[in-house]
Amino acid sequence: MDYRAELNRQLSGEGVEVRGTVSQAYAQILTPDALRFVAELTRRFNPRRKELLRLREERQARLNAGENPDFLPETAPIRESEWQVAPPPPDLLDRRVEITGPVDRKMIINALNSGAKVFMADFEDANSPTWDNCVQGQINLYDAVRRTIEYTSPDGKEYRLNEQTAVLCVRPRGWHLPEKHLIIDGEPAPGALMDFGLYFYHNARELIQRGTGPYFYLPKLESHLEARLWNDVFIFAQERLGIPRGTIRATVLIENILAAFECEEILYELREHAAGLNSGRWDYLFSVIRKFRNREDLVLPDRATLTMTVPFMKAYSELVVQSCHKRGIHAIGGMSAYIPRRDDPEANARAIAQVVADKEREVSEGYDGTWVAHPGLVPVVLEVFNKHMPTPNQIDKRPQRPITAQELLNFPRGDITEAGMRTNINVSLRYLDSWLRGVGAAAINHLMEDAATVEISRSQLWQWIRRKATLSDGRPITPELFQQMLEEELASIRASYGSAPHRLDDAATILRRAVLTEEFVDFITLIAYEYID
Repeated sequence: MDYRAELNRQLSGEGVEVRGTVSQAYAQILTPDALRFVAELTRRFNPRRKELLRLREERQARLNAGENPDFLPETAPIRESEWQVAPPPPDLLDRRVEITGPVDRKMIINALNSGAKVFMADFEDANSPTWDNCVQGQINLYDAVRRTIEYTSPDGKEYRLNEQTAVLCVRPRGWHLPEKHLIIDGEPAPGALMDFGLYFYHNARELIQRGTGPYFYLPKLESHLEARLWNDVFIFAQERLGIPRGTIRATVLIENILAAFECEEILYELREHAAGLNSGRWDYLFSVIRKFRNREDLVLPDRATLTMTVPFMKAYSELVVQSCHKRGIHAIGGMSAYIPRRDDPEANARAIAQVVADKEREVSEGYDGTWVAHPGLVPVVLEVFNKHMPTPNQIDKRPQRPITAQELLNFPRGDITEAGMRTNINVSLRYLDSWLRGVGAAAINHLMEDAATVEISRSQLWQWIRRKATLSDGRPITPELFQQMLEEELASIRASYGSAPHRLDDAATILRRAVLTEEFVDFITLIAYEYID
């Protein structure tokens, strides 16, 4: 049976067309009614989404002309008045360790069984958005919600859920990303509304019946107006399906420097549905370069030196905690991407010590939880938070040191090394190759990398070339030097891959397009999306 033809026949004349493969298994998720729901969301909210993306461009033009962001004077009454977000539901009171990962079947089982308090299933940076990944991910989550999910590996090992599992949250794609395989009224559907709509339509009632709820992470927001759009999506979706208002809860990633100036306003817009804010290192640094692309005086050093203790990052981190606790909700810390290793106990011990130190910093700053990317880190980080945070959270800790705009914009200078430049090239190539082959969370140099890594890496390469920066040994960073290193790193990676299949040539083409262009490319994933099915 041709399931796609049958599905499109049932939707004929309704302005909805599926262009991706529809197998019998996919038809379980891609039902006519579910797609009609996504179409409703799209027709109602896509015009505002487009307008908000246009406002991003207008804001960018002002930044390009030299405007500095600041806390918004027009929303000062929100920051200065007394209000609280809705109290967290019982199963989100304790979020001390959260694990993140893509929506593939084995990962979902392992993450839910990991001992973490929360699992963020990711359709965004840790997911290569092939049609198969996105639809199969919905099937996997459908089964996980109903606890029927199972997986058998090629070597015969069986995986199924434990009695006790993490609380499930889902991260849809950002507002900027399309879904080219689902056409609504002649245009690609917004990836965010497809991911949210299918998951919510199929699982909201089931989650409620099981004592939890439809919980989300919201990525890539740049303003409180974008949070307002999500809040309106939530209100409409709940009313449309007869779900009590306020059932949805969402944690917002403050991973853009403009959003950092609107932390409280974002919480205010989502106050019925807010579950907290999260801070993240690579995406935030990427946003600094992206937003201040025209600043001649801004040249960030090697990304390895830009830790959360650098003054402008520390100010951002403190602001996230202050904003959350002031409004009675959780602040969730950043990612520990380290993958524990057995081949080198001494190196592993050093890396674990760094993880522990970083998580001790977070819990001492007031964070109520934090992220890890590998189940092996869950007990390590749990021990840190259990020791320093014996209560379910520390929302009652409310530091009052005011964070100024000047602190958030106090960008450092420092050394740019050949090793740092080569690392950016090498990791970008390896990650893009993985992404193009459908794997959005890639183990590289004992770290679990996602799209944020390639975004900061390629944006630094672009910036160093545009600003005519020099390496610490005095060599100018030129397009020719980049091309030379690119070819050398390509050869090295090819040799390490041996006869394994790869898409390194496409990865190199994408990286060149993003690095050597005169105009900064906002998201490299929009270029790479052209290369996948």
